[in-house]
Amino acid sequence: MGKSALRFEKAAIIGVGLIGGSLAMVLRQKGIAGRITGVGRGIANLEAAKRLGVIDEFTQNPAEGVKGADLVFVSVPVLKIAETVKKAAPFLKPGCIVTDAGSVKGSVVRDVEPLMPKGVSFVAGHPIAGTERSGVEAALPELFKGKVCILTPTEKTDPEAVQKVKTMWEIAGSKVVLTDARTHDKMLAAISHLPHMIAYTLVNTVGDEARSCKELLGYSAGGFRDFTRIASSSPEMWAEICAMNKGFITDMLGAFQSKLETLKRLIQEADTEGLKKEFESAKRLRDSLLD
Repeated sequence: MGKSALRFEKAAIIGVGLIGGSLAMVLRQKGIAGRITGVGRGIANLEAAKRLGVIDEFTQNPAEGVKGADLVFVSVPVLKIAETVKKAAPFLKPGCIVTDAGSVKGSVVRDVEPLMPKGVSFVAGHPIAGTERSGVEAALPELFKGKVCILTPTEKTDPEAVQKVKTMWEIAGSKVVLTDARTHDKMLAAISHLPHMIAYTLVNTVGDEARSCKELLGYSAGGFRDFTRIASSSPEMWAEICAMNKGFITDMLGAFQSKLETLKRLIQEADTEGLKKEFESAKRLRDSLLD
């Protein structure tokens, strides 16, 4: 399919926040959607989305919002994706494509795919993009440029629907990768979920120390702020991600704990050569990511 041929007469965005709002902007600016309906719980956010021209209309009822939609994008907390789709499913028209932004795919695919009515396709997806800010006022159409979007179709997924969703994300500026849900969840546990766990724990560790040293946080330098930036992310969202990807996340925490024990031993033994090797190995790998 050529990019210029992609067109949805009506798109429904369930969850008009940073991700959903940014995609709505892309759909409008690129002429991919004729009419955009926003669906959400917070009336103030929905009103802001309409005022900003991100959506044309809104409703708090998913069943009402998806009626007549050719594309439904579900961008709600990952634990609520299946529940939300279940409410909307009976009102989806044949030919509609449902896709999502959940950062855990195994359980989402398992729970959502069986909900699809005949003639409706579910293409599980995860645009790996975002900031620490939330809400539609943080949305921007450039959010996905240069980022990766992972799609995890199954043998049941309509290939034409996959191609349309792939084209949509490419128009948004993303590099699209197709893999299976298990591989996605294992990869994300390492490159996204583990770093968030470390950032949250580091901030809490320093916070505990700050109770006995009131000036401590006042001396925090740029390195601490930069490293812990992602600890400003939504606690609700990350608690849900942990619950839904607990197996792979605990595996990665175990591997990280083992590395910490090695580092602790080298420090206790004042093994500067061993420490140097550990640091050089990390530096080489980190530098290779910038090439």
